[in-house]
Amino acid sequence: MKPFATLLDRLVLTPSRNGKLTLLADYFRDTPDPDRGYGLAALAGTLDLKGVKPALLKELALERLDPVLFQYSYDYVGDLAETIALVWDGGAKEKVAEGGQPRLGDVVARMNALGRTEVRAAVRDLLDHLDHSSRFAFLKLATGGLRIGVSARLAKQALSQMSGRDVTEIETLWHGLEPPYVSLFSWLEGRAEKPVLASPAIFHSVMLANPVEDGDLEKLDPADYAAEWKWDGIRVQMSSHGGTRKLYSRSGDDISGAFPDIIAAINFEGVVDGELLVGGTARSNSATRSFSDLQQRLNRKTVNARMLAEYPAFVRAYDLLFAGGEDIRAETFLARRERLSALIDKAPHDRFDLSALVPFSDWQTLDRLRLAPPDPVVEGVMIKRKDSVYQAGRLKGPWFKWKRDPFNVDAVMMYAQRGHGKRSSYYSDFTFGVWAEGEAGDQLVPVGKAYFGFTDAELDVLDKFVRDNTTERFGPVRAVRAEPDFGFVLEVAFEGINRSTRHKSGVAMRFPRIARLRADKQPRDADRLSTLIAMMDAQPPPIEKA
Repeated sequence: MKPFATLLDRLVLTPSRNGKLTLLADYFRDTPDPDRGYGLAALAGTLDLKGVKPALLKELALERLDPVLFQYSYDYVGDLAETIALVWDGGAKEKVAEGGQPRLGDVVARMNALGRTEVRAAVRDLLDHLDHSSRFAFLKLATGGLRIGVSARLAKQALSQMSGRDVTEIETLWHGLEPPYVSLFSWLEGRAEKPVLASPAIFHSVMLANPVEDGDLEKLDPADYAAEWKWDGIRVQMSSHGGTRKLYSRSGDDISGAFPDIIAAINFEGVVDGELLVGGTARSNSATRSFSDLQQRLNRKTVNARMLAEYPAFVRAYDLLFAGGEDIRAETFLARRERLSALIDKAPHDRFDLSALVPFSDWQTLDRLRLAPPDPVVEGVMIKRKDSVYQAGRLKGPWFKWKRDPFNVDAVMMYAQRGHGKRSSYYSDFTFGVWAEGEAGDQLVPVGKAYFGFTDAELDVLDKFVRDNTTERFGPVRAVRAEPDFGFVLEVAFEGINRSTRHKSGVAMRFPRIARLRADKQPRDADRLSTLIAMMDAQPPPIEKA
């Protein structure tokens, strides 16, 4: 456990990407199996460890610490795992001296073998036998949130740096293997042949686009590029081989169980990149429905017949990676699209269609189309170089995404919550509201929550306002003073808005972020709920199909 805890401590204190890569590569090279494999899984988000609820951790801490003192400590530190790691008093030094610290692999095996009634005693015992840094690492693993600035991609690049293998080759194997990745490390170190994947219908890392920035398009010839509508669903990959059919999210999560209607309709072999949507395909003469409708199907292990009927899913195909067993990623975009068109034409019309190309002759024409799309579920355009090959990752040049301009409203800060990781000592997650008519006159109703979009200097301003103007506390959440003549106005940008029965206001924002701090405005000048409703009503209806 100690080597992994030391790695986490050093990663937190190392801001540079190259420095993190070196630390990771050294850890993977010097740590034995299976510990390094479980460490890799924890960093990449693939570790399946028995979940420990925060409420249980608090109960264990309060067995040994005064509740008021613990609450003061938690409020000061801002992170539950770090607070408990610091205040826990279990005679760890004596116990470590007696039996030594457990290895990471032993901890994972023990936790995954526990029954429900055994978790409390096991967690208490582990905390007693770990020093501060190892306790912190264990608590982060148990609660499932490291937040140390290391992505799965960075971990794979560290494996590449350690072994000299190409990162694309590692990514191709990645989703066909499981922790602790013993066969992967054996191959990386040249001690064994390349691993044979357990499932033939594996996930292949997707190609990503860069957002269009000022000056990007001026350097490019429009004749070299094709454009497609960017639909507001979720990016997916369909993989079918040897009778095995899978549906993956863009990060490689298997979501087949939530979409049996898609799985049952796959009548081809190969790997297709596309967008998962709800409603009807272009070939079925039905409208594509909003992202809020798609959310009814997401994050479910299974779905019932009623859900399947009310929210029919389909895939709008973007690209073809494998045609049958043939890898065609090295072919040009137009060549792959021609093959994709033939494949989708033979697929069930109610479950699959082909993403249409958007004709344009210059960037100004495409800009006008971007700002006035033909369907409210379109959130912009994708721009793809016609001769581009399909490469994993986000390369600058081949593909761009050009979203339509975001919506903007002025809202009033209502609540604030501590952040995580480097922001654990700041109030950085803000709930905001707009004015609505109530029985006692105008009142603020919450319409969204945002935790990014501001600079570090602006965070200092926001955090100070929260601390100076707290009116109530609800655990880690603070209510702040918000009145017509006193409060903090935020300009909020968001990608879209839909009706929602789950929110008190009746609306749900898509990807809200704080665009500006409006110190020049009084809360009474913030927008009203009727403004947001008008935004929904003003969205253009889908174009009628002939």
